[in-house]
Amino acid sequence: MDVERIFAGLNPEQVRAVEAVRGPVCILAGAGSGKTTTITRRVANQVACGAFDAGEILAVTFTDKAAGEMRARLQRLGVDGVTARTFHSAALAQLHWLGDAPGKIIASKALTLRHIGNSLPRPYRFRPAGDLATEIEWAKNRRLTPDTYLRELGDHSPPVPPDLMARVFRQYEQRKADAGYVDFEDLLELAIRLFDEDPHALAALRERFRAFTVDEYQDVNLLQQTLLERWLGSSDELCAVGDDYQSIYAFTGATPHYLLTMPARFSGATVVRLESNYRSTPEVLALANRIVPHLGGAEKVLRATHGPGPEPALRPFAARDAEIEFVVDRIRVLRDEGLPFEEAAVLCRTNSRLVDFEEAFHEAEIPFQGASLLGREAARRLLKRLREFESTALAARVRGLAEDAGWLERPPDKLGERELVRQADLTRLVRLAVAFDDGVRTTRDFIGELERRFGSTGEERRGVHLLTLHGAKGLEFEAVFLPRVEERELPIKLAKTDAEIAEERRLLYVGITRAKRHLALTWSGRPSRFLAELGVETHFVQRREAEPDDPLYAALKRWRLERATADEQPAYVVFHNTTLAEIAARKPRDLGELGTVPGVGPAKLERYGSEVLAVLAAA
Repeated sequence: MDVERIFAGLNPEQVRAVEAVRGPVCILAGAGSGKTTTITRRVANQVACGAFDAGEILAVTFTDKAAGEMRARLQRLGVDGVTARTFHSAALAQLHWLGDAPGKIIASKALTLRHIGNSLPRPYRFRPAGDLATEIEWAKNRRLTPDTYLRELGDHSPPVPPDLMARVFRQYEQRKADAGYVDFEDLLELAIRLFDEDPHALAALRERFRAFTVDEYQDVNLLQQTLLERWLGSSDELCAVGDDYQSIYAFTGATPHYLLTMPARFSGATVVRLESNYRSTPEVLALANRIVPHLGGAEKVLRATHGPGPEPALRPFAARDAEIEFVVDRIRVLRDEGLPFEEAAVLCRTNSRLVDFEEAFHEAEIPFQGASLLGREAARRLLKRLREFESTALAARVRGLAEDAGWLERPPDKLGERELVRQADLTRLVRLAVAFDDGVRTTRDFIGELERRFGSTGEERRGVHLLTLHGAKGLEFEAVFLPRVEERELPIKLAKTDAEIAEERRLLYVGITRAKRHLALTWSGRPSRFLAELGVETHFVQRREAEPDDPLYAALKRWRLERATADEQPAYVVFHNTTLAEIAARKPRDLGELGTVPGVGPAKLERYGSEVLAVLAAA
């Protein structure tokens, strides 16, 4: 084995971690700091220096993809035989080897929970099975059972009333047992039970595996930590790597507690901080580092290794459509400068907010990947029902189907995140139907319009990424746009406690640190408290409302209708009402002044500018 290759290109912090071949070792790895490189080189060095045989090392990751990447990197370094698995696949392999392996494993709880959820009383029977599944995983990852669930809830709010959720949990476990299935959490619990009840199995496990590496340790939950403790016993041969600043999965039971307390649990632990960032420009990192004092935990101040780039854009807008137009225009400019679409990403707090960009990108003929209104549950089910009718009473029909599906015109705050997304999607469909309904076009025409505006672009795998902040973790892009950095959005309105607000702050940090070179934070509602923590001077740009009888506003609306009809496209695609109101209020005299109006980007200025000025001159 070539030891020089193991240490090639490492910085002093990484070298220190790689040289620490005996545990305990705690690696606090900042975003973009070469975490995977460091831990794979350390494992290779453990084998190269003879501290452990390859077969004695178990490396645990959180995804099959990460485990495969680790194995591939080790093989390139000449190391074969290291076991790299997820917690769940490691537990299953150990059950096959040392105990009674389960025969049937369900990959998803959704089908079982959909049947159970359909039996709930109104208005809870329409809650997404995904919200119920997340709640059961939250409970099982804390090692709760249907019998202990209610008394251990504390201030946690389930997606349905606690007594109903306990009933769902009990029925789920019973149906699973009756069918002879286990789920992924059961695999860990069965492995723990095996090692607690069979000392020979435990001795065999510890005889084989003598050194452990755990990646993304900030995402470990009680169930996983308990299994890890069974593997370790009294041994301290543990290398844990993670970043508490990127702990964003509390809804699954994950906690950074085990990472942060590792030095206290293991006396003499080697603690290494990786703070050299190989991803982002100094300007991006300067913004990210401003929020570090508010993150708590183990301080990590990222240092840039790249040269300078543009300053992040931090901009308020008077209207939502102007904010969206800014993102569209910036992506066009970056594309003209040579940036591929797939190197740009729009990151929002929830999927429902991404639909705004899905629609705008369709109209701008910008390919995208990631979001899909028509692919989510609310639209799929409603449109399936709508296809059974041929009617011009469109708005009433869509509203009736939405109400049948449990639509709440004013949903309460205390809903699960998936249910909030479902409610937002139903609301959007109702509003789109109202806007489309002209008494002539039919339900089938409406479905066709939805498919045109929200359907496949044909280039999804090569377009701009539309992702939630959770979905973006572990990824990186040349250009990142973070819209709606505002109260009730980020932090989300569901976040009430200090711990929940702290996780929302970490989500923003994750979003910022995805950017390599170009970064934009925008808002058109009340600015998020996090912007002040970033040192951004914020103000709320009040939306300008036009008087209904304003003759200039009315003239602009008449012109828009004529232009939209001639172009065979919806009126809002030309300009939104808020943009027309702003034009009417400002009364721009030339293209230069018109171009400063929010919502009038370069493309629309070129396409409609002279016509708008003509309307203003004639009014």
